Amino acid sequence: MTQPQPPQETAAVPPLPTPSQPTPVPRGERPPLAALLEAVLMVAEQPVGVAELATGLGASAREIERLLPRLAESYVDDGRGFRLRHVGTGWRFYTADECAPWVEGFVLAGQSARLSQAALETLAVVAYQQPVSRGRISAVRGVSADGVIRTLTARRLVEEVGHDPETGAILYGTTDYFLERMGLRSLEELPPLAPLLPGLDDLDDLVAP
Repeated sequence: MTQPQPPQETAAVPPLPTPSQPTPVPRGERPPLAALLEAVLMVAEQPVGVAELATGLGASAREIERLLPRLAESYVDDGRGFRLRHVGTGWRFYTADECAPWVEGFVLAGQSARLSQAALETLAVVAYQQPVSRGRISAVRGVSADGVIRTLTARRLVEEVGHDPETGAILYGTTDYFLERMGLRSLEELPPLAPLLPGLDDLDDLVAP
């Protein structure tokens, strides 16, 4: 009769080595905040606010608010071909005024990107008399403004801002993009041309209700 054999001990299997974590790629020394601001604003397609800059660059909003005007002033003092301006809701680089004619000639060579005279006149009426209806715009210019309003709306310079409480007509005003393209922080910086345009009260007899 065969005697039962005692159970053999099983050698412990060593645990598999844990894969090592990838070593982060060194990013180098952090550039100065002024350089980071320049780099970000150089590629921005629209004005960037202080809060957004502070979050993206890991800096304090107070430090950025202090540094941006200094940068803007330094570009003027150095005679650079660009300017840093606070427009609308943020900061953005713009061509220096004295360089604008040459830049415009370079960019628009062979193109017809300019607004027509009718569009410019209509845009001026909206800018100075907003909120304003199509009927009132037409009364100022003496011609229908329907087609021009569609053009300005398509170019994001003008937008609907409400309705006239008495007539229900759509009211139009300028956009933040208009301020951006004009290099303005607010409508208060528009040149004082409003007195040259008829006031809305003077148009009541010209515009049908």
